[in-house]
Amino acid sequence: MQFSTLDDIRSFCRELPEGDAASAAAATLRQQNLTKPPGSLGRLEEVAIWLARWQRREIPRLDQVAIAVFAGNHGIAERGVSAFPSEVTAQMVANFAAGGAAINQIAKLAGAELRVEPLELARPTRDFTMAPAMDGADFLVAFDTGWRTVPERCDLLVVGEMGIANTTVAATLCAALMGGRGARWAGRGTGVDDAGLLRKRTVIDTALKLHRSLLDDPLAVAVALGGRELAAIAGAVLAARARSIPVLLDGFVATSAVLPLARLAPDSLAHCRAGHVSAELGHRQLLRELQLAPLLDLEMRLGEASGAGVAILLLRAALACHSGMATFAEAGVSGAG
Repeated sequence: MQFSTLDDIRSFCRELPEGDAASAAAATLRQQNLTKPPGSLGRLEEVAIWLARWQRREIPRLDQVAIAVFAGNHGIAERGVSAFPSEVTAQMVANFAAGGAAINQIAKLAGAELRVEPLELARPTRDFTMAPAMDGADFLVAFDTGWRTVPERCDLLVVGEMGIANTTVAATLCAALMGGRGARWAGRGTGVDDAGLLRKRTVIDTALKLHRSLLDDPLAVAVALGGRELAAIAGAVLAARARSIPVLLDGFVATSAVLPLARLAPDSLAHCRAGHVSAELGHRQLLRELQLAPLLDLEMRLGEASGAGVAILLLRAALACHSGMATFAEAGVSGAG
């Protein structure tokens, strides 16, 4: 495996590779000389420069885009925190394979390769109100699966998830690493009623009390209160950093998965952008804490990388302008004086 111990991950996060400042500067200069008032394309300009920094080229490309969706099951699903049973996770993985899910249609439209990785669906994590969800070995195997899923050659990685009960996991991670109780972070997820929402909040508060001795250690929190699909997302995002691949994060669960990395190293998400902000309760405040401004706000809350998948189209628009527009000199247009 890429990492044999949790300390190996901690060490890697202390010396993360940086983006290429020269490529970003060249892309910025190009933006300033395109036939438009400076800054008039708003965040389309910013994301083009961000892609240039991490792809290490003045004119980025999106020829090879990968969407990685990781699926996992959770012991806390037995606590009635979801409107659907755990069996739905495997059923949705089969739906992905058959091409019938929303992300299949979005990936096709966006020109992206969809990779779906189920993680031991027949062996859910433990109920973390009674014991740690995983042990270190479980976490490292899932983390390594995420790392190995990232293609060696890739212009953009999009990460998403599928897992019944994982909005409860995401809310618990946020409460553990950012403070607050279940009432602050628990949303309705798959559409639970008021009684289900109360159960989610109670589960979160119970877990925080049981594992309170771990809350100062981000990776220990990820092991005890996380899930396999979240560990895999973290592994994939760190692999992308190692390979200088920019990343689009999907919704609340996918973003919570990288929160432990952000707590290990404040700069660990510099190569990431938030594809969208979901309608799930905690996502907007999580993005604010991580200083990630979402590219889209469409009131989506499906997961499975659907929101970030739609944002690929926005990035393609940004690059079409960045690479295809004429400069003032090329067009024979007088620039700003």
